[in-house]
Amino acid sequence: MSSTIREADVGPSKVTPLPARAAANTAVPPDHRIARNPGMKLDLGFMESVRSVNRSALERRVASLTKRRSIKADNQAAWLLRAVACMDLTTLNSNDTEERVRRLCAKAINPFRRDIVEGLGISGETIRPAAVCVYHPFVATAVDAVRGTGIHVAAVSTAFPHGLAPLSTRLQEIEASVRDGADEIDVVIPRGLVFGAKWRELYNEIVSMRAACGDAHLKVILGTGDLATLRNVMLASMVAMMAGADFIKTSTGKESVNATLPVGLAMVRAIRAYFEETGYLIGFKPAGGISTAKASLDWLVLMKEELGRPWLEPDLFRFGASSLLTDIERQLEHHLTGHYSANHRHAMA
Repeated sequence: MSSTIREADVGPSKVTPLPARAAANTAVPPDHRIARNPGMKLDLGFMESVRSVNRSALERRVASLTKRRSIKADNQAAWLLRAVACMDLTTLNSNDTEERVRRLCAKAINPFRRDIVEGLGISGETIRPAAVCVYHPFVATAVDAVRGTGIHVAAVSTAFPHGLAPLSTRLQEIEASVRDGADEIDVVIPRGLVFGAKWRELYNEIVSMRAACGDAHLKVILGTGDLATLRNVMLASMVAMMAGADFIKTSTGKESVNATLPVGLAMVRAIRAYFEETGYLIGFKPAGGISTAKASLDWLVLMKEELGRPWLEPDLFRFGASSLLTDIERQLEHHLTGHYSANHRHAMA
């Protein structure tokens, strides 16, 4: 038997009719603060204690969650607004330009058409993506475009998407993005260090990246589609967190296989193990291939069921997405009108 997840599950308010309930549930609780992960010494023994992964068990758990925990009607609208608040609105294309980035930032500032905002009874200023994510050359453009809005600017870095440049070059790229105003840095690990089980070298590289970030938050991209086994995913997750990652992230979006729920579940359980060991909460960011509202709901359910309410806030959960916002806007329009409009009516950039 399925159980319905209510809007109250994504916010502090009691269950009241939409729109008041939706607006309350998409606000970040004022007392919600996360102590930054300082990292810890590389502990190979601890890594070995959490390395066992049962793929079939993970797949059964995912199937159970997505079938059993349904989100309906007004509840769904509130959860979709939560998905937007936890989004890194992204453009990482070979044809990116300053103008394209400005348009993306404009969409982040005003993510919904006015009629949708009015129909839901929400303030467009309070429900926005958490960040925009761009290549380094466009960081300054994005910083200028979102200034004063509370939207963060994330820069992909360290020879994204493969991480195959000298470490000194990768660190210089981080430092340059921070100087230009990025307050979040998405770095990518060299996958060869995982295949060679060179855990100390990987740890030392990420420690150096964390230092280069300064106050900017560090998201470590594992490239899970390239890592071959869930054991590798778990071990790489643990190394990244021990080295001081603020977030661990599934994918660059450029791999042949990007974010999948079973892999995400393995990473989430690594986060839980690290929390139980250290008391520090680590964020999680699935990225790549998350393009539908339904997929975003599945990920939110996974976070709620496995880690709890704090991981429904943007300081602990993000989607890396470029087209997801379009489908969410269409679903919200359908919620209000019973009809879907064409994608071009919800232009991104």
